[in-house]
Amino acid sequence: MHVTVKLFATFREGRFKVEKRELPEESRLLDVLQPLNIKPEEVAICLVNGRNVNELHVLKDGDTIALFPPVGGG
Repeated sequence: MHVTVKLFATFREGRFKVEKRELPEESRLLDVLQPLNIKPEEVAICLVNGRNVNELHVLKDGDTIALFPPVGGG
C-alpha cells in the first residue's frame, strides 16, 4: 500500500517535507515512525487524513500522515 508522510517543524531537519512511502498491508503508524528515528513520545500531534490518531493506528492505502513535534514557546 502507498501512504504520504508529511513532516512539520523540527521533524523536517535532516529528513524531508513530504514523501510517498510503500508499506506492507496492516502497517501501523509505528512502522512509519521507526525508520525515521522518531519516538512516539516525540510526536505532539499525529493526523491521519485529518484525524488525530496514536502510534498503533492501522494504516490504509492512500492515507496521508501528518506529524508535528511539540512547539516551543516562551
